[in-house]
Amino acid sequence: MFGEDHFLPLVLINILGLAGILIWHIQGRSRPTGRLIVQILFFATMSLVLGLGGISPYQLDQTELVGTGLLIAKSARILWWTHLAWTIIGFVHIYIGLNRRPREAHLLQDLIVAVVYLGVALSIIGFVFGAPIGPLVATSGVVAVIIGLALQNTLADVFSGIALTLGRAYVIGDWIRLSDGTEGRVAETNWRSTNLLTGAHNVVVVPNGVLAKQGVTNLSRPDETHWIAFTVHIAATHAPSVVEEVMLGVLRDCERIVKVPPPAIALKAIDAMAIEVELQFCVASPASRMPAKNEVIDLVYRDCETNGLSLAMPPESLLWGPAVTGGEPAAIVRPLSSGNARASDYK
Repeated sequence: MFGEDHFLPLVLINILGLAGILIWHIQGRSRPTGRLIVQILFFATMSLVLGLGGISPYQLDQTELVGTGLLIAKSARILWWTHLAWTIIGFVHIYIGLNRRPREAHLLQDLIVAVVYLGVALSIIGFVFGAPIGPLVATSGVVAVIIGLALQNTLADVFSGIALTLGRAYVIGDWIRLSDGTEGRVAETNWRSTNLLTGAHNVVVVPNGVLAKQGVTNLSRPDETHWIAFTVHIAATHAPSVVEEVMLGVLRDCERIVKVPPPAIALKAIDAMAIEVELQFCVASPASRMPAKNEVIDLVYRDCETNGLSLAMPPESLLWGPAVTGGEPAAIVRPLSSGNARASDYK
């Protein structure tokens, strides 16, 4: 007959285990903190009952191997191991929550959960049911090799995703640029891919294996501020200092650029036709580059018109004719309409 010294503790463990599962499901996903507390409290209580009753969760007592006691003993240990897995996972959730990076650690969290469940499943098979784990692990290894060969690309994406997560090259919300020119804000990372939300509000799905092989520029680090260099060619009809002052006024009047660090003007080159000016300024984030640049272009046009400056024409679009007399201009500027110029154009 089932030993009475173990009967009541094992029955109580079964009741606690089932009650914990019921309450855990009643609370639902909307109360994650409450669910974690339930997991920890019920597992601690079940462990206390095991300790006070002198019951080992790792092996069955000889008095438990007869009659209905065997079922009660096995179910109690299965529930204890199950609550152990949930408690470990609960502590993982708490740790990730304290770090305030629950979404960024999604892949790592899933990996830990899978390892915990696998370890608990093997423990139940070995300790509760007494099955040999060695041959099972060996067989599982062969199956894993076969599956790995069949899913090489998928597994490459999975392990690349884990490596990127552990390396923290980027996190959810960062704006990144790939070496092939693709850029966007990281919206989601999962086992196989990373989703980027581009400035055009399109979602680009990049496999983690491809992402790991490319160079990644994180535009959100050390902060979201992004530097832009914009080149303008001004006709060489005014002194460079005048051009510099007008362009500084353009940047001062622009509302979509940040003023710290202050914008700057670099005079890059000068010739008989144009002064090459580079406008250097910062924007608050990569997403604001386009509206800021549009405003700068509009202000350049307006301020040049107000201050008597002219935008220089591209050198390749000009034709120069010989000097003539009689009040005619020394240079005739004509656009190139084709590769062959007519003789009358030079008269």
